[in-house]
Amino acid sequence: MEVPTEVYVNGIAQRSGIDFRVEHGLLRFSRELHQEGKLGFWRWTSILFGVAGTYRKNDVVDVIYDRAGGGRAVASNLPVEP
Repeated sequence: MEVPTEVYVNGIAQRSGIDFRVEHGLLRFSRELHQEGKLGFWRWTSILFGVAGTYRKNDVVDVIYDRAGGGRAVASNLPVEP
């Protein structure tokens, strides 16, 4: 994998070599990222009744890259792995 044209975490531009690096075809970030998993039954129930919100850490990763055939593409809300 080549270095993507642009990488964003939560809408903030990331710098190659400082905020992230490409390693074995994956983006490795210098800080730990988190994504909220699927909400279980009790979590949905508590949200429905206004007992709790969904204020957990949820980092969103977006990548803009050049296509092999020309042009640019966006990969949005990519999964985060620990």
